Amino acid sequence: MQMIQQTADLSAYLAADEVIDHHHPLVREVAARLANGVADSYDYARAAFEFVRDAIAHSQDSGDLRVTWRASDVLEQGTGICYAKAHALTALLRAEDIPTALCYQKLDVVHGLVAVRFNGAWHRQDPRGNKPGVDAQFSLDGERLAFLPDLEFNELDYPVLYAEPHPSVLSALKAAPDRPHLWKTLPPAL
Repeated sequence: MQMIQQTADLSAYLAADEVIDHHHPLVREVAARLANGVADSYDYARAAFEFVRDAIAHSQDSGDLRVTWRASDVLEQGTGICYAKAHALTALLRAEDIPTALCYQKLDVVHGLVAVRFNGAWHRQDPRGNKPGVDAQFSLDGERLAFLPDLEFNELDYPVLYAEPHPSVLSALKAAPDRPHLWKTLPPAL
């Protein structure tokens, strides 16, 4: 799939904002801990991916009713849905100067992923969290995502790489008092 940067300015994929708050002390502390002892930025990216995938519970899988959306809150509370986990991973990667974009798939609802830039190319990663039937892995040699869109059901990969969360995703997260409410208001498409 041909991926399209929302903005040509690569520095936008390193920026901090209200959601991707990589200057927050907790994000910096987790990033420093993950960076300790890794050989290079590739090993750091893999460590950050595996941390978010495995140590941050997907709230639907765990039954957690809390809704998180800001990267530092996801790390503090240890829970979030795919979008929130993508925000946390983006913040951890940007904290170590790895250009990272937010990207999405249209499945039953919109699903959140990230793309990391290495060796002049973007590589999508899915930190959603593994479970029976889902085996997402960090890879720069072909995608190992949690889900593949089924064209028969009008599912698709959105090609745009966003520097900030898509407004419909962020609105749904911010407006939800709990995960059951969020599940009713997830965007069906971008």
